[in-house]
Amino acid sequence: MTVQTAHDAVPAKVPLVTEPMGILGSLGAVRRNVLSIIPDIATRQPMVSGRTAKRWHMVMDPGAIRRILLENLDNYPKSLVTKNLLKPAIGESLFIAEGAHWRWQRRTAAPAFSHRNVMNLAPVMTAAVVRSAERIEGTQGRAVDVAADMVRTTFDVIAEVTFSGDGSFDADGVHRGIDAYIAEAGRVSLLDILGAPNWVPRPGRLLSSRGAVREMHRVADEAIEARRIRGPGPVPDLLDLLLAGEDPETKRRMNTAELRDNLLTFIVAGHETTALTLGWALYLCAFDPQVQDAARAEVMNVLGARRSVTGEDVEHLPLIRRIINEALRLYPPAGMISRTAMAADTLCGREIRPGDTIIIPIYALHRNRLLWEDADAFRPDRFTDRKRIERYAYLPFGDGPRICIGASFALQEAVIVLGTLLRRFRFTPVAGKAPAPVMILTLRPEGGVWLEAEAV
Repeated sequence: MTVQTAHDAVPAKVPLVTEPMGILGSLGAVRRNVLSIIPDIATRQPMVSGRTAKRWHMVMDPGAIRRILLENLDNYPKSLVTKNLLKPAIGESLFIAEGAHWRWQRRTAAPAFSHRNVMNLAPVMTAAVVRSAERIEGTQGRAVDVAADMVRTTFDVIAEVTFSGDGSFDADGVHRGIDAYIAEAGRVSLLDILGAPNWVPRPGRLLSSRGAVREMHRVADEAIEARRIRGPGPVPDLLDLLLAGEDPETKRRMNTAELRDNLLTFIVAGHETTALTLGWALYLCAFDPQVQDAARAEVMNVLGARRSVTGEDVEHLPLIRRIINEALRLYPPAGMISRTAMAADTLCGREIRPGDTIIIPIYALHRNRLLWEDADAFRPDRFTDRKRIERYAYLPFGDGPRICIGASFALQEAVIVLGTLLRRFRFTPVAGKAPAPVMILTLRPEGGVWLEAEAV
């Protein structure tokens, strides 16, 4: 099924800068919207360099990105800015760890995200979206913020697949702790912009780590210890699988702190990023009724009289998957990633010095005119033939050895949720309530995604 979309209008996008910004200007911009520091020229060039206290390079060339993420991976660890923001909450988990410490954790956790284990969790995803549909139906014709409902839906999923509804785990408490930490401390400091060393205190983060994060850690630690005593359930959940996991090379297992940090990482990454993708996908379907109608027809053809998508249906819904792929292109949850060069290198023929900040602005990469036709347009059918898309031109989950460990989990969940909602409702925009893409830690629709939902 091929769908062509109109080219005379484009969905919401970030206004990129056309004039240089100094240190204070950059700090103000990055605290409002990280993506607002991207120069517009980054959507038309393979690489852009500059200096804001430190030398920096924004890289949009797929070959150079391949070198950063794969060929010369150890020379480009995650930047201190990234680590400073997240380490108080998620410790030395997979998302932050480097080198050997990262590798053994990855080997230990990988089996938990096998295709078989992810498919076993599909019924949880279907049950969660059925509850979402019931909530939307209960609005009785009033506009609904689908972005907010998707956060609730995906958190329901991750809490269930992580702890199997274990009453000893306060999922809402952990959720509140994560939100409080991000609100208080998840913004870039002037000390980060200036490249101050990690031992220099960031007052906001120091304060927050004494409250919400400490409580969040306590709750998670207690739940892990309780599970050690209770043992696994009949269908192993994520915690069961991680408790049983061991590094196949060293036979090392995660201790309680390591388990907690990785579980909190999976909880954050496993619900918010998928919720954002679904919120943006529903916005795009409302933006283009032709695509929405074609997607609904595909779902109805597969489901027949059924009204909910299951794990077995996922592979038979290619248009739903293409819509999700295109939502991830236009609104990547991690719209920008940064690395620090450890040794001299060359990217795009340009000198890289030790200490330089290397930025991959995924938002600009996904809209780069050298790589994408009608880059700002919503065109799901650009993903009909994935072989035509250069691998390192599309990075919604990163790439290389550090590609997101939960990518298959997220994509399965997104197809199940989006397909079920399109089977049950026709979504239309609410006048005057278009979302604004704003990134602090993730690319969120500021103001929500307000849509009207008509039952079909």
